[in-house]
Amino acid sequence: MKPAPFSYRDPATLDEALDLLGEHGSEATVLAGGQSLVPMLNLRLARPAVVVDLNRIQGLDRILADDDCVTFGAMARAADAERDGAVVTALPVIREALQFVGHPPIRNRTTVGGNLAHADPASELPAVVAALDGRLTLATRADRRTLGWDEFFQGVFTTARTPEELLVEVDVPRVHGLHATFVEIARRRGDFALVGACVALRRDDGAVAEARIALCGVGAGPLRARVSEAALAGREIDGESLRELRANVAEELDPFDDVHATADYRRHAAGVIVARAVAELWERSGS
Repeated sequence: MKPAPFSYRDPATLDEALDLLGEHGSEATVLAGGQSLVPMLNLRLARPAVVVDLNRIQGLDRILADDDCVTFGAMARAADAERDGAVVTALPVIREALQFVGHPPIRNRTTVGGNLAHADPASELPAVVAALDGRLTLATRADRRTLGWDEFFQGVFTTARTPEELLVEVDVPRVHGLHATFVEIARRRGDFALVGACVALRRDDGAVAEARIALCGVGAGPLRARVSEAALAGREIDGESLRELRANVAEELDPFDDVHATADYRRHAAGVIVARAVAELWERSGS
């Protein structure tokens, strides 16, 4: 299949790219890794008048890690983030989650910014950003604004980005003592998640000081299970608390039916994988 006709632009600088988005607005679309856009173009699900290719722009692929956060330029490749030693040391859960993103050839092209801006409800990275309270920076030629993850993600394939804006940077904070992991259920390795969860736990004096539970594949976007998080605070993790957690997570969710799984299955599976993740983190944080 062939895409509908479009004009192709490959700016060499960020300012040039922002000028093009400002000029063409909703008639333009951005090409980063192309893992989602190119199939959509070929199927004519996307029909932009202008495609703005970001791959020649220097500096948008940086990855930085310090004591406070890990920062990704929007064009950082998933494979580079997965292999970056500083990222693995600072926030190993990012590597855990990225290993579920497609297959190695896909991760060689997929970008952190493109993955987040696409806002697929089953995508793993948005759940990680949600669990770790990530911040996303959008830029136009005239201004920049930084949004929390809950402001940025607005629905199925929908974000707060305007047609004139470009996602340029993602900051993922580090919290001392917070242990995190990522788990998911998919039909096959590399498939989109039927249910996925990024779970984080901080333990203090033999009790849960803080719990974070973010899910993908069970709603219109990444979802924090706030009620279930609050129910864990101050508790010791044992058989009873894990049974209650499974029930709380299932009750809190309102997933959908599709050809891959029923809503009831997603509800049950979410409770199971979250409880398993919490049990693992409880042991890990106590060692």
